[in-house]
Amino acid sequence: MQLFVGLGNPGPKYARHRHNIGFMALDAIASRHGFPPYRKRFLGLVSEGWLGEERVALLKPQTFMNESGRAVSAAMQFYKSSLAQVTVFHDELDLAGGKLRVKRGGGAAGHNGLRSIDRLLGPGYRRIRFGIGHPGDSTRVTGHVLHNFSPEDAEWLMLMLDAVARTADLLAAHDDANFMNRVAILTRPPSAPAQEA
Repeated sequence: MQLFVGLGNPGPKYARHRHNIGFMALDAIASRHGFPPYRKRFLGLVSEGWLGEERVALLKPQTFMNESGRAVSAAMQFYKSSLAQVTVFHDELDLAGGKLRVKRGGGAAGHNGLRSIDRLLGPGYRRIRFGIGHPGDSTRVTGHVLHNFSPEDAEWLMLMLDAVARTADLLAAHDDANFMNRVAILTRPPSAPAQEA
């Protein structure tokens, strides 16, 4: 069983925050691929289904961001998943809004959800980094991530979430290069020239 983990904070107050793009991505995947409703398990919400030929559990920790690792650890123990089978979807300040990168391992870069997972499990999992842009001043970072996406973000956000959902089977197959290429094509503005990602 592969484990796809979306990072975010629980509850309607946080639902549209930039910090919750991991939750949004999992919801888009679940909707497009016909996953059943989430159930409360492992200190989180879980839905199990298929992406292509791979069985995948979607996990949205409900512990608040800085304790995300507890939910991931509990789910990994139940499914007997290794870190190589874990993919974490999260917001990334160091990427422009609408950009996406796949990375395995590395540091937490100040992200409390990643820091929690690293502390309990180590850094060897795959990360899907969703760019949300940087506010330009470190004193404004907390307000930036804990605030709703702006109306100007809406177009690229919907394109990105749809593209990730449409190509999630490539992620499940660990075909990262083709996944990133397809997402780049699907999120390219109509007037932009074609190019490889």
